[in-house]
Amino acid sequence: MTPTPSELKKTLVARGFEVYRTLGDHVVLADRVRDNLIMDSGVAAKPGEVLAVRFVVRAQASDFPSAKADDLFERARACAAEALDRGYAEVGTTEVPVRDPGDASTTLDTWYEVAFERAVADEDELESELRYALALEKTASHDRTR
Repeated sequence: MTPTPSELKKTLVARGFEVYRTLGDHVVLADRVRDNLIMDSGVAAKPGEVLAVRFVVRAQASDFPSAKADDLFERARACAAEALDRGYAEVGTTEVPVRDPGDASTTLDTWYEVAFERAVADEDELESELRYALALEKTASHDRTR
């Protein structure tokens, strides 16, 4: 029997992870940027029929001003290239507009995100894969090639 999101959250905290939030069936881990600032890490544990690890990589349009959407998705995918050898598979893509907090009608940037998932057998493997996913570079940089 797989845990509920609430049970999984308790397990993850007990294993030393910091939880950012629970979104539906995803327990999203936090990335502590500074002592007083945590952010969404882009990594989540997913309960269900099978436990899974999910992470999201992205390319920001402002970093590659002349790039088309397809190229930006490919740049994001390049961040996860080594994860494919570990059994991760692409599960979706999303264009995320980043709105101006002072004027919601203005878009400051657009993130081109690609999500990957991998099933795990038990909580020990879940912990190992979550630590692996947390360590991945999740934002495409200029020095990455397609």
